[in-house]
Amino acid sequence: MRIADWRLRKEAGGVPSSIRGGDRPNQAEFRILGETEEFLAVDKPSGLLVHPTKPGGPRTLWDGVCELLGYELVNGGQVSIVNRLDRETSGVVVIAKTLAAARAAGLAMQRREFHKEYLALVFGWPDWEEIEVDAPIVRLGEVAPSELWLERAVHSSGVSACTGFRVEQRGMAPGGPYALVRARPVTGRTHQIRVHLAHVGFPVIGDKIYARGHGHYLNFIATGWTPELATALWLPRHALHCTRMEWRDLGWESSLPQDLADFSDTLPPSV
Repeated sequence: MRIADWRLRKEAGGVPSSIRGGDRPNQAEFRILGETEEFLAVDKPSGLLVHPTKPGGPRTLWDGVCELLGYELVNGGQVSIVNRLDRETSGVVVIAKTLAAARAAGLAMQRREFHKEYLALVFGWPDWEEIEVDAPIVRLGEVAPSELWLERAVHSSGVSACTGFRVEQRGMAPGGPYALVRARPVTGRTHQIRVHLAHVGFPVIGDKIYARGHGHYLNFIATGWTPELATALWLPRHALHCTRMEWRDLGWESSLPQDLADFSDTLPPSV
């Protein structure tokens, strides 16, 4: 059942009392982009975890979607996240509402049939307009000392990873030049876009691990956001946004969120 249909049934008194009591649960933490009988697409803000990481942890996207799809769940549906975004990454997240849809989407992901596009704000002006980075990625701790278990790096022993990049526009901030870059990942490795951009010398603004030394991440964990970190990284989160997901005849889009749009207001108004 679609969300709009749910609301109509509720107004008609046809929704079970166990899930009545006002409109759908508070959706302030994410915005609905579109829905079919099998899929729901939402716009995830930066800072919202996709999945719970521990009992009693912070509210997650999964929690909110389970509340939103409560009627479907009590009638045999399910909630399966199709594409996962890092906590700081914003943008399109697709959710399968049935087992069959989850299986089909999972297989499509494995076959690389989903078309994904991201927008990133990066330090500097790339000396190219378009580039394809075909460089394997490994967890850094497997090949070199690393204080961060999650840290990745380009290394010949890693798994294949490929990303296409195109410069959309260039701008100038008080701290120096920067660019808006569109990324089209072919594979889906952990931190792939951030690692590849850092590898070619144009790391993502605000990236505490891959921009200007991963010591920023450890400092952030210890002290939180500080003026020193602001001077080095410019933004309190990495400036990466999933702007489009497309599969078969389905497509969902999300424009730059306010924090990134505000930062990039020195770019031409076409952004």
